[in-house]
Amino acid sequence: DVKAMYPHLNVSDVVGAVHLPLDGQCDPANIAMALAKGARMRGALIFEGVKVTKVTEAEKRVTGVSYIDGNGVEGHIAADVVVNCGGMWGRDLAAQNNVTLPLHACEHFYLVTEPIEGLSRLPVLRVPDECAYYKEDAGKMMLGAFEPIAKPWGMNGISEDFCFDSLPEDFDHFQPILESAMNRMPLFETAGIHTFFNGPESFTPDDRYYLGEAPELGGYFVAAGYNSVGIAGSGGAGMALAHWITESEPPFDMWEVDIRRAQPFQKNRRYLKERVTETLGLLYADHFPYRQFATARGVRRSPLHAHLAAHGAVFGEMAGWERANWFARPDQKPEYAHSWGKQNWFENQKAEHMAVREGVGLFDMTSFGKIRVEGRDSCAFLQHLCANQMDVPVGKIVYTQMLNAKGGIEADLTVTRLSETAFLLVVPGATLQRDLAWLRAHLSDEFVVITDVTAGEAVICVMGPKSRELLQLVSPNDFSNASHPFGTAREIEIGMGISRAHRVTYVGELGWEIYVSSDQAAHVFEALMETNIDLKLCGLHTLDSCRIEKAYRHFGHDITDEDHVLEAGLGFAVRCEKGDFIGR
Repeated sequence: DVKAMYPHLNVSDVVGAVHLPLDGQCDPANIAMALAKGARMRGALIFEGVKVTKVTEAEKRVTGVSYIDGNGVEGHIAADVVVNCGGMWGRDLAAQNNVTLPLHACEHFYLVTEPIEGLSRLPVLRVPDECAYYKEDAGKMMLGAFEPIAKPWGMNGISEDFCFDSLPEDFDHFQPILESAMNRMPLFETAGIHTFFNGPESFTPDDRYYLGEAPELGGYFVAAGYNSVGIAGSGGAGMALAHWITESEPPFDMWEVDIRRAQPFQKNRRYLKERVTETLGLLYADHFPYRQFATARGVRRSPLHAHLAAHGAVFGEMAGWERANWFARPDQKPEYAHSWGKQNWFENQKAEHMAVREGVGLFDMTSFGKIRVEGRDSCAFLQHLCANQMDVPVGKIVYTQMLNAKGGIEADLTVTRLSETAFLLVVPGATLQRDLAWLRAHLSDEFVVITDVTAGEAVICVMGPKSRELLQLVSPNDFSNASHPFGTAREIEIGMGISRAHRVTYVGELGWEIYVSSDQAAHVFEALMETNIDLKLCGLHTLDSCRIEKAYRHFGHDITDEDHVLEAGLGFAVRCEKGDFIGR
């Protein structure tokens, strides 16, 4: 079948192929013109040949756009919504308003042959194992590449007069792709080269584009970083963004591309330069389960990182955090062997899982997002945002959700009352920026201060039937049910340090989360490890399997803003009788 569709193709070593009958080709320039025409027909005004000099703002909201036209005349357009579609210039434009937009340009290569006699219309061909794509174009053949190690470009900024220009040729860089193409499609051996093009495109740290309202500035929306799939995603992205702007919410779960997933540190140019050398090639790479990025690692580390590494930790990355996903045995290479089959860490994770169920395991959960909400109005503020009862005694831990107006889940968290006027919100590390944005967006004239304190405390979780026995060996405090019941937090002595012990669990066993200041974390870890109890170090894969076994929800996988809190089975965490709250 492949040979019938592509008679010029060498299929001698092909194991399998997939035909996409609805796949097709389009002309991006003509599509852009058609969309512009449609917009004008509906009243939109389009100004060409102008340079945006600044997005203006006041009181944490955009107020418009300042520009200068081709004749040097300056102007300003008042607007309460601005969309940054600046492509590879978007990062620097966003930085003017302290908006985080992590993207970086890479060189992208393709060539077009001279006309080839007898070449007829052909489907688009992708050969991911060879990092190449092929397109017939008016009797010529085009060959492009998403090579494994890309070439970043524009490290020191991009000239404002650079416009669809070509970059210097680098045939040595492209040659391995062409050599594979000559084997795959032998006509490249004799066809002349009409065009060899090298031009920049913008790529993001996780290979997904950015859409939505930036958390730093109200009314500042983003549609950028499209990683070479802009034309394919443009229709849906435009529809979703229009809905987001007019209805103040996305039309469906958009978390995969939400700008609020971006971390402030990711605008660092060295980080971006290193990461995009990898993300360009990932467009055609195998997306193995639990595949980890290889570049730009080690930016955010727990105070326990070196200790865990010494014990065989194999780390994964989440929001820049290095987290122990599993622990290798002394006779085992501490690294992933990515596969579509049984994972090389399966038996390790099984041993960790059983230790939590039958003994005691230790998790480093420092990457938890930690937010302090304090001030005389903090309780009333959280009562309005959270579905559960927030007006609880000091030391009480409450599991709750923050909901949208439709009852969908915007955040899944625990809230601990630290004092009459202070609360600690613990959220997933991946959603910290999203959750901070949600809190700040709903803060008006209340006397409340919201502070990200994530880096200030490490979190050491001891979980399992023997966790109480373990803690009694390193602390003089009483951890009995009567003295320290479930869902409460209190200060304890541990080793020679002071920490706060939260009796909660995400694995469904007896356990405590130990919140300890970063400077004392290593000492507390050492004190726990020096006991004579068989304490098993556990990774995030085990945390995941344990919580799945107990049907504990995870935001982004099991629950999203599309899922009604009652339909998600979380009605036990809703207190309608407390009075009005968002989503009630």
